[in-house]
Amino acid sequence: MYFRLGRVVFSLACSSKLQRTCSICLTAMKPGQGHAIFTAECSHSFHFHCITSNVKHGNQICPVCRGKWKEIPFQSPASDLPNGRSRINPADWPRDDAWTTVVRRLPSPRLDPTRQISSLFHASEPGTFDDDEVLDLQHETTEENFFANDATKNNSIGAIEVKTYPEVSAVPRATCHNNFAILIHLKAPHPSGGRSETMFSPTTQNSRAPVDLVTVLDVSGSMAGTKIALLKRAMGFVIQHLGPSDRLSVIAFSSTARRLFPLRRMTETGRQEALQAVNSLTSNGGTNIAEGLRKAAKVIGDRKWKNPVGSIILLSDGQDTYTVTSPSGAHSRTDYRSLLPAGPCIPVHAFGFGADHDASSMHSISDISGGTFSFIEAEGVIQDAFAQCIGGLLSVVVQEACLKFQCAHPNLVINSIKAGSYRTSMAADAKTGSIDAGDLYAEEERDFLVTVNVPVDESCDEMSLLEVQCIYRDPISKEIVSLEEANEVKIQRPTIIGQTVVSMEVDRQRNRLRAAEAMAEARSAAEHGDLTAAVSLLESCRRALSETISAQAGDRLCIALCAELKEMQERMANRRVYESSGRAYVLSGLSSHSWQRATARGDSTNSTSLVQAYQTPTMTDMVTRSQTMFFGNPPQRKLRQTQSFPAHPEAR
Repeated sequence: MYFRLGRVVFSLACSSKLQRTCSICLTAMKPGQGHAIFTAECSHSFHFHCITSNVKHGNQICPVCRGKWKEIPFQSPASDLPNGRSRINPADWPRDDAWTTVVRRLPSPRLDPTRQISSLFHASEPGTFDDDEVLDLQHETTEENFFANDATKNNSIGAIEVKTYPEVSAVPRATCHNNFAILIHLKAPHPSGGRSETMFSPTTQNSRAPVDLVTVLDVSGSMAGTKIALLKRAMGFVIQHLGPSDRLSVIAFSSTARRLFPLRRMTETGRQEALQAVNSLTSNGGTNIAEGLRKAAKVIGDRKWKNPVGSIILLSDGQDTYTVTSPSGAHSRTDYRSLLPAGPCIPVHAFGFGADHDASSMHSISDISGGTFSFIEAEGVIQDAFAQCIGGLLSVVVQEACLKFQCAHPNLVINSIKAGSYRTSMAADAKTGSIDAGDLYAEEERDFLVTVNVPVDESCDEMSLLEVQCIYRDPISKEIVSLEEANEVKIQRPTIIGQTVVSMEVDRQRNRLRAAEAMAEARSAAEHGDLTAAVSLLESCRRALSETISAQAGDRLCIALCAELKEMQERMANRRVYESSGRAYVLSGLSSHSWQRATARGDSTNSTSLVQAYQTPTMTDMVTRSQTMFFGNPPQRKLRQTQSFPAHPEAR
């Protein structure tokens, strides 16, 4: 049966000649199901209840071809379909929702009327954000019972792995060796159960530490169209992979910021409400990153309950158009440090979206908080970037890791500690030192170089250099773990030695540090307007790396570093290229190498694939899920093999 309204035709789904898939929800328009079909003047068809929501929000543009309609379907709130079903989409989908299909794929539980999401959109915000949902008692982690909860001890993770590598295995007795390098290598244990998919299953939440996640999303006018649609879809992916013990809050910001959604557990009902909150987003206004960050810090700071893992995800595609006065009263630069949560550091993982984002500010925010900065150059990669990030956050197996080391020989002193952005300390007598290695994801690795001055010693055949210990917190059992035996670093002290062989492990980490230093120097030169000097610094480093024993042995890390340096040179070809992508690419690389953690960035040959440096198995698994979990049409992207580096052979 057909009805005609002007030149627009809609019918009950009974014709096989109609297009088979609704272009908004991407589900089948099956004949005989009683769903009204709307066919627009541009010939694209949709479920009637899908398209009326677009019209309700004032959209008269086809979601598929973007053609402007002259006539639109009427809207009626009457429930005139079989079984009392309303023909108006109850989720109140906004414009651009041809991309936001996830909410329609999830079950639709009966929502508690007292918690309807519309009340969250329109109600004034409370003065204190202490309305976070109570935790599952099994994971309750208030400070009073942080060490008292024994319920999850049986799920404790395995021990962290510590290995040490001296620069060379022997130094002649009569020779001193200044700046002798010792590599300390950490590797986090496997996830509980040994398989990453166990950690991401909502039915086995006890196998990992639950997360409090606050997402801070840019909805300024520049996010209109495809950008905000892809953001909604990426957030749908995140919400789907959070479990009932995880909690999520959503902050949206443009000229100001508002909390759409308090910290709420991602139960079936919680996920549905979170998806509705995300799908309510519309784009307009300026870019007030500072206000969005302040509101996220308030959510973290005011919460009554605390999951073991806390993090903030910040995404923006524009320049921060608002400033915050620093304590000194200056207005020249936003004091982002004052906007971060007080107390224990909560990392902010920042994502710069597109060519016009404020890369310097985003990198600064992430760096001072202990988070990472990612550069999303290609719009279609946003979901993969979020997937990589939560693949790590949902696999935290070590917290507050601290390396402590002391000289084992009375005449030995520590010369330097090279740990990137990680906090280090050294005693005044240079006999002891420490590195705060922070949280580690499952199977994540850390490498630190400590240099010592090896003295002349004619009295022994073997010399002990350092004793290394590691302590950390198990996020599931809440216990402090200290490795029982210290790792002792020794070298031989013969009278005469033959040709010395430098440790491949030490050499490759020297290369990483050398490359990171060159990137930082090149960035500084570029910011001062000297792109020629910047390119020269990168090229000089690349040539030096290519001559090392690691490069000549075909080491994957060294090859990747050389390729990355080359990519940076190309992105510093001129001022226009540097401003549009070079700065963000370099800052994302610096963030990755200084924290030894994966960041999302592509290369110029394949901007839709992520650079896989430091990607853990759980990150790889989550990115693969993102690339293969499509609603509607199959993926057009070619999957690149995802392998991380570094990879260490057995210690010698």
